[in-house]
Amino acid sequence: MFKKFAPATDIAGQTILKSSVQRSIRTGLLTQLKLDAETLEQIWPKKEPLVHVKCRDHISVYTLHGEPLFFQHFDGPYFPTLRLLHKYPFLLPSVTIDRGAIRFLLSGAHMMCPGFTSAGGQLPPAEEALPENTAVSILAEGKEHAVGIGITKLSTEDIKAINKGVGVETTCYLGDDLWNIEKL
Repeated sequence: MFKKFAPATDIAGQTILKSSVQRSIRTGLLTQLKLDAETLEQIWPKKEPLVHVKCRDHISVYTLHGEPLFFQHFDGPYFPTLRLLHKYPFLLPSVTIDRGAIRFLLSGAHMMCPGFTSAGGQLPPAEEALPENTAVSILAEGKEHAVGIGITKLSTEDIKAINKGVGVETTCYLGDDLWNIEKL
């Protein structure tokens, strides 16, 4: 999504959101992410205006004082930026890839099922299984912080059973153009 993102050419416009739209985004974030109201207040204080940055390919980035906090593709789920996920690692459920898949993730590739089911990979247990189209943080074997964010294309139980094809579609990763931009 942000592999070749240049603010000078890819941003169509920026607008401060109305308070009613901000309330609906706040409600959406509280229901979708593992957030309580106090944590969301730390991330985005109620009195602070959120700026909607419209980008190419129907990507919306929501910024606070120029710092990107969340992004969304079309009307899909809200994703925290990787910088925000490093500050608050509990925002998304996590999956772990093995060492062999790290270089592919850092070049922007989608994560294949064998990267999660091999010895170094890890998926949630069956009682905490994630359905398909769930936003997840992608951790790497032996690393402390998330190296990417993605959306599951199969449920975690299907990833274990089928063990073929794309398991998680990568939306942003460490070193992509959104990561390199500190302020918009």
